[in-house]
Amino acid sequence: MAHNLLKGKKGIIFGALDEKSIAWRTALRCVEEGAEIVLTNAPIALRMGEINKLAETCKAPVIPADVTNMDDLTNLFNKSMEHFGGKVDFILHSVAMGMNIRKGRSYTDLDYDFNHKTFDISAMSLHRVLQTAYKLDALNEWASVIALSYIAAQRVFPDYGEMADAKALLESIARSFGYHYGTHKKVRVNTISQSPVKTTAGAGVKGFDGFVAYAENMSPLGNATADECANYAVAMFSDLTRMVTMQNLFHDGGFSFTGVSKPVIDQMEK
Repeated sequence: MAHNLLKGKKGIIFGALDEKSIAWRTALRCVEEGAEIVLTNAPIALRMGEINKLAETCKAPVIPADVTNMDDLTNLFNKSMEHFGGKVDFILHSVAMGMNIRKGRSYTDLDYDFNHKTFDISAMSLHRVLQTAYKLDALNEWASVIALSYIAAQRVFPDYGEMADAKALLESIARSFGYHYGTHKKVRVNTISQSPVKTTAGAGVKGFDGFVAYAENMSPLGNATADECANYAVAMFSDLTRMVTMQNLFHDGGFSFTGVSKPVIDQMEK
C-alpha cells in the first residue's frame, strides 16, 4: 500500500544487483511512494546483474559509478542533479564486498591488500559518497542518507570475518559525518542494522544459512525481510523521521536485544 511518503522527492540508490537485493526492493518501494530515483552500481556489477530491468520498471536512469573512484562519484552526482533538475533528497548506500571472504581466507590469515579493498568498498565508500555530495552541495536540507549494516559490527560472528570490522567502520563514519552534515545543512545520516537476508551477496559468507536460521529462532518477531527493510528505509527517507540522525537502527525482529530464546534453549536441551 502506498502513502505518497516520498512524493516529490529525488534519490540515488546504490547497489541494486538483482531482485533479491535490499537495494532493488527499496528502489521499487521508493518509486511506489512517489519518488524519482537514479540507480547506480559498479560497472562490473552492472554487467553481472539485471539492473536494466529494474530501471525500466522504475523509469530511472542507470549511471555507473565505482564507489572507490572520486571522479566517478562526482560524475554521478552531477548527472543525477542534471537529470532531476535539482538536488537530491535521499541516498541508499547498499555496497559491500569482503575480499578475503571471497578468497576463502580466515580472519586470522588476512591478506591485507584484500583487507584494504574491503574497507574501501564496504565502508570508506560511504565517506566518499558523503564528502562528494558535501563538496558539490548536492543534497537538499533535511535530506536523508541510509547505509546498510549488520550486528556483526557489535558482536562476533566467526565466519563474517573482516566484514565485521568494515561494518563497524561504516557505522562510525555515519555518526561522524552525520554530525558535520547535520550542523552544515540538516542532512541526516543513519545506518540500518538489518536481519540476515538471503541475497546474492550474503550467500558468499560461509555458514550464512546458519546465520539466518539462528537469527530466526532468536528473534521474537522473526527475521525482517528485504521488503520490510525497504519499508523501513522509506520511513527514514520521509519527513516523518526528520530528527533521527547519527543512529545505528536495529531492524532485526528483536534479535539485537534478545539474550536467548525458548526455541534456542529447547534445541540445546535435546
